[in-house]
Amino acid sequence: MASLKRPQLAGVLSVLRTPQAVVMDAIEQNKNTVTEFIDALFTKGDLGAVDDYLAEEFINHDPPVGVTGDREGMRAAGAIFRAAFPDWHSEMDILVGEGDLVVEHFTASGTQQGEIFGVQPSGHAVTLPGINIWRVRGGRILERWGRLDELGLLRQLGLVKLPDRTTERHPPGHPPGPVPR
Repeated sequence: MASLKRPQLAGVLSVLRTPQAVVMDAIEQNKNTVTEFIDALFTKGDLGAVDDYLAEEFINHDPPVGVTGDREGMRAAGAIFRAAFPDWHSEMDILVGEGDLVVEHFTASGTQQGEIFGVQPSGHAVTLPGINIWRVRGGRILERWGRLDELGLLRQLGLVKLPDRTTERHPPGHPPGPVPR
C-alpha cells in the first residue's frame, strides 16, 4: 500500500496567530533579554553584554553608588561586583512582564574575594536581594529602575553597624524599664 502524503500549500500559514499571542511573544522576548543580560554581565562577568543588550541611550535611574547612570556605569557596576565577588550570581525569585516592562525580584549572592567599597577580602558570603524594573524595546534594554538592599550589603561587609535592639538604653543609674522623662 502506497503511503499518502499531505499536500503542501505554498503561501498559506499553517498556524494563524492571534494579536494576544504576538504580544505574549514580545513579552517573553523582553523577559529573555533581561535574564540573558543579567546572566552575561553579573554571573559570567561578560562586560561586552553592555554593548549586546543595552541601548545606546540606556538610562539607569538608580545607579549603584559611585557609578554613572549610563551604559558605562552599568559596565563599571558589573566589573566592581565581579572583581569583589568572582562567584556572584543572581537567583530569579519572580519575573513579570507587561508591555515593554520587565520586573524582577531577585537574590544575588557571592563570596567576597576582592576589595569593594574599601573593604578588604573577607572570604564571607553576602546576599543582596532587590527588585529591578527594566524597559525593553526591540531586543534592547532602554531603562532600569531598582531598589536593592544596599544597607544590608553594607552591614554584611561591616561598613554599617546598627544599634543592638535587644537592650534599651537607660540613663546612668536607672534600672531597665521605662526611661524617665
